[in-house]
Amino acid sequence: MSAAGGRVRAVIDAVLPAVDGGRFAVKRVAGEALEGEAHCFADGHDVLRARLLWRAEDATAWQEVEMQPLGNDVWRAQFIPEGIGRYRYSVAAWVDAFATWRHDLARREDPADRAVAVLSGAYLAEEAAARAKDENAGADAQQLADWAKRLRKGIDAALDEEMAAIAARHPDRSLEARWPVEMPLTVDRERARYSTWYELFPRSAGETPGRHGTFADVEKRLAYVAELGFDVLYLPPIHPIGRERRKGKNNAAAAAPDDVGSPWAIGAKEGGHKAIHPALGTLQDFRRLVKAAAKHGMEIALDIAYQCAPDHPYVKEHPEWFRKRPDGSVQYAENPPKKYQDIYPFDFECADWQGLWAELKSVLDFWIGEGVKIFRVDNPHTKAFPFWEWAIGEVRRAHPDVIFLAEAFTRPKVMHRLAKLGYTQSYTYFAWRNSKHELTEYFTELAQGPGREYFRPNVWPNTPDILTEALQIGGRAVFMQRIALAATLAASYGIYGPAYELLEHQPREPGSEEYLDSEKYQLRHWDLARADSLRGYIGALNRIRRDNPALQSDASLRFFGTDNDQLLAYGKQTADGSNQIVCVVNLNPHHAHSGWVELDLGWLGVEPDKPYQVHDLLSGARYLWTGARNYVQLDPQRSPAHVFRLRRRLHREQDFDYFL
Repeated sequence: MSAAGGRVRAVIDAVLPAVDGGRFAVKRVAGEALEGEAHCFADGHDVLRARLLWRAEDATAWQEVEMQPLGNDVWRAQFIPEGIGRYRYSVAAWVDAFATWRHDLARREDPADRAVAVLSGAYLAEEAAARAKDENAGADAQQLADWAKRLRKGIDAALDEEMAAIAARHPDRSLEARWPVEMPLTVDRERARYSTWYELFPRSAGETPGRHGTFADVEKRLAYVAELGFDVLYLPPIHPIGRERRKGKNNAAAAAPDDVGSPWAIGAKEGGHKAIHPALGTLQDFRRLVKAAAKHGMEIALDIAYQCAPDHPYVKEHPEWFRKRPDGSVQYAENPPKKYQDIYPFDFECADWQGLWAELKSVLDFWIGEGVKIFRVDNPHTKAFPFWEWAIGEVRRAHPDVIFLAEAFTRPKVMHRLAKLGYTQSYTYFAWRNSKHELTEYFTELAQGPGREYFRPNVWPNTPDILTEALQIGGRAVFMQRIALAATLAASYGIYGPAYELLEHQPREPGSEEYLDSEKYQLRHWDLARADSLRGYIGALNRIRRDNPALQSDASLRFFGTDNDQLLAYGKQTADGSNQIVCVVNLNPHHAHSGWVELDLGWLGVEPDKPYQVHDLLSGARYLWTGARNYVQLDPQRSPAHVFRLRRRLHREQDFDYFL
């Protein structure tokens, strides 16, 4: 027991936000406040005070802010971290003798009783003066000492507000309670919260059919990707591809002599995870691509796939890192009935697990050294959780601006565990959520559920592995609908292109989500100038996202009622309400639908009887609405979505209305 022992009367029985009681970090981005809440109380009726404490992880001194009581023993305060990195926060609470004295004095009616109480206040003021002196606050110490003298002389200055404020700066905290856990906080750069991803295969970036693309070809395509409005260009693995057991077109078990194989079958005689496929170019070419992308306002994200082709150098150099089959051969990857004969997974239970961990982390260190600060990690849920907590922690301790995206389409608890372990963003189930009920329930959970403190969704309507049934049968309208949903429901989203904007929708076979002639296994040539491309529509959506900060966060998402289940309505707004977006999407790609939308005017801060303008940022059309209930009609063959910005009427001057 501490020196204060049983004299500590303040109780702190909860501090929020907390992820598993402080086992894992809450996440914020630079400039974003952490609002701390604590449940604090004490026996009796004495006045309690509480402060929210925080510090950078490598700092020793705590910074503090006074917490305010909200009622029912709930206290709240907030702070804004000074920059990216790791922080700690906690709460202190104590019974404040001075505040209690002042509170009781104001209620005393008997003059004699009051006179005695004033003398008690003089004693408390003298103690506060001594503490102020010890804290090198000489001016405060002198004023408090003078005040104590006045009180002892019977001068009626006991409730002097200025003196009370000075005394409050120097409380007696010798009997304070402190929350026993230093709660962890991770503060990321803004791209962790708001990002727009575009995936392309460099080897398919060639300008002529059949020619293997290069980094130079990708460099030529940067202007196109920037025109679409993306700020992250994600490249699948760029390493040498194994020749042994190479897969052929459409995942054929036997490869033809000219088949290029899967980029995820990493490693050959030319090298492994720290090498570049010779057909793509050199390390110098890659460095030039990274710099060129930055000039277009984009970052290069690399795929990290911790697995090996049979002829990866690791297989010969470190056979102890792989599992063996009964016949002595290395166990290839399986997810029955699927077999991946061209891929060897690492054995995270091997005896040399420490050597394996160190080598895998060195892969990250290598590419960070080449200017990469964003990694999309392939199937992290099939690797050991302790490894991720260690590796991501070590990387981000040295490089707090690095971002990790977890590609884990797996069970919810596993996805959430990866986010807790340090992943900055996470793939979601969005691709398979189609109905109004499914979308409302899922995105409400993402935005308002307990995972909101650590799980940042990154939604993708398609990937090289995912061609949903909806995209297969819905035509152009469903491609427009799904990207409109992705771009406005989530602050971070991505597409696999050019397959998406060019409406690629043919499955390998009925019932499959695999693309026919998937460029996972072959070169593809894309005609980016096709007249039916969605490039203009996608570019418009991404400009809307860039120009409206309400769409750059998930926290404010709110769904609105509609009288038609084919219409989904929702809104987002900035904390100060200066930017408000309302979206209405027709979920049926085949037929026009209409109905009434019921907005939450209180949440939007709109007066029920005052007109307001909604400006469709996609079409440019403007409508004057009044009240909560308004009519919409959407033809998916023209546009399946309205993206409205609310503009409130300011005043009327002659015949002109002016709106914000």
